[in-house]
Amino acid sequence: MHTLVTRPEPQASQWAADLNQEGLASSALPLIAIGAPQDPEPVTQLWEQLAGQRLLMFVSPSAVEWFFRLRPLGAAWPAGTLAATPGPGTAKALREAGEPLGLAAQHIIVPPPSAAQFDSEALWPLLAPHPWQDARVTVVSGGDDTEVQGRTWLAEQLQSRGAHVTALLSYQRTPGSWTSAQREQATLALQHPTEHVWLLSSSQGIANLVAHHLPDLTGKPHTDLGQSLAISTHPKITQRAREAGFGRILAARPTLAAVVQARRSLQGQPD
Repeated sequence: MHTLVTRPEPQASQWAADLNQEGLASSALPLIAIGAPQDPEPVTQLWEQLAGQRLLMFVSPSAVEWFFRLRPLGAAWPAGTLAATPGPGTAKALREAGEPLGLAAQHIIVPPPSAAQFDSEALWPLLAPHPWQDARVTVVSGGDDTEVQGRTWLAEQLQSRGAHVTALLSYQRTPGSWTSAQREQATLALQHPTEHVWLLSSSQGIANLVAHHLPDLTGKPHTDLGQSLAISTHPKITQRAREAGFGRILAARPTLAAVVQARRSLQGQPD
């Protein structure tokens, strides 16, 4: 059985390498391509005004990567500004990018490794005790074209406590395109669905698969995924995969250990 890791690059290749290291045949098949925003100026402006922010909430490693990549020369992280993220992967990216610029590890707020899910709902109990009245908060996210997407629920919770919340588009998402080798791998997955498992980590990625990648690959507007297997890393992604037609979906927390366990269970390997 072969695992198709559908995260954006470079995360997809890193996850595939880690799974291969565990003895589970895997390859990268990104469903989302990440690039610079059409207008990077708002990112530059926020860096210049960072001392006035109480919190920056980063939704993904890509949000971290592009926010710091677009940092003006000489800009540093102010001591009074907090950073938050829903999961350990983004927290790791924050530590690597932010600590050399002054972001202290104790100022990064992230759900514990034991959290049932890594999402806004798990993050909010850690943020709620802080004073938010009149505090300035920015949700650093991505989107399509110039529309920022993501974490609306968390923004509403912060606003209900008196925070002034704005959204910042630090990167742009597109479906991207597959290489010839990736197209061949996807074709094999459709021809032999029970010998492949799709590792799904984004509802937007599933939308891209259904609306862009598969029609481009097969020349058909709809592809039957009823025999296809998937591992989903969040209940909302599971629901979207079910709507897309995946025949069997296993749930797993978005950690390597959990995905390895789920992956091995599909072909009866010991944990």
